[in-house]
Parts: sequence; structure tokens; C-alpha cells
Amino acid sequence: MNNVVLIGRLVRDPELRYTQSGTATAQFTLAVDRNLSREKRQEMESKGQQTADFIRVVTWGKTAELCGNYLSKGKMTAVTGRIQTGSYTNQQGQIVYTTDVIAENIKFLEWGERSEEPATNNDNDFVPYNDNSKIPF
Repeated sequence: MNNVVLIGRLVRDPELRYTQSGTATAQFTLAVDRNLSREKRQEMESKGQQTADFIRVVTWGKTAELCGNYLSKGKMTAVTGRIQTGSYTNQQGQIVYTTDVIAENIKFLEWGERSEEPATNNDNDFVPYNDNSKIPF
């Protein structure tokens, strides 16, 4: 079974390209945090060690176009897909091995501009309960 599920933030904007036949393809890298305790994360960061994995994701077709048009650096994104390995020979004649996640499903977990302030509830029907409030029923 070859199944991958990732949630992370884009390291940079996706690279959208088209093949000679006109098929869209997009590549981007997700920074996926490792499951570490706060203490372990702080320890690793103080030593200059990585606390996230950087995983290259490849998409095709309409999904690639949507990613290229709507995803951007820093956006939280969920990806499901499969791992694909490959290799090529670089200009120095060395074999380079690659590992990519071929995305089958992508969920945009953040839209629009990122904000440092938490969202507020503007629903006028909402009344917070406290000891001084009367229950309306």
C-alpha cells in the first residue's frame, strides 16, 4: 500500500508549468512539523536542528492549476497521495535519487491573507453566558 497524508505550510509559491501537450503540472514544497514535545522542539531549535521535514509535492491537471492560482507561501495545506521515487543523471554524471509525493487530493486549509489576530464572532445573536446573564428560556 502506498498512501501518504500530509498537513503543512508551503515553503514558497507553487511552480505552475504546462507540458508540451498542454497538461498543467505544479510543484511545491510542504514544511511538515515533526511530532515533538515543546521541550524537545526548543532543544532541537537551540542546536540548529530541523524540527520539520520538507517534502516536495507534484500535482497534475486541474488540481495543478488550482494550486498555482490559489496557494501561496505560508498557506496551511493538506495533501493525500502516493510516494514516487525516481532518479536522473546530473551534469556531473552523478546519479541523483528523488522522492516526491504525487498528490491525488489537496485541501486548502487557509484562504486569503494571513492575519495575526484571531477571528472575531460578529454574529449579533450570540450572547456569552456568565453568572449575571439570564438564560433566555
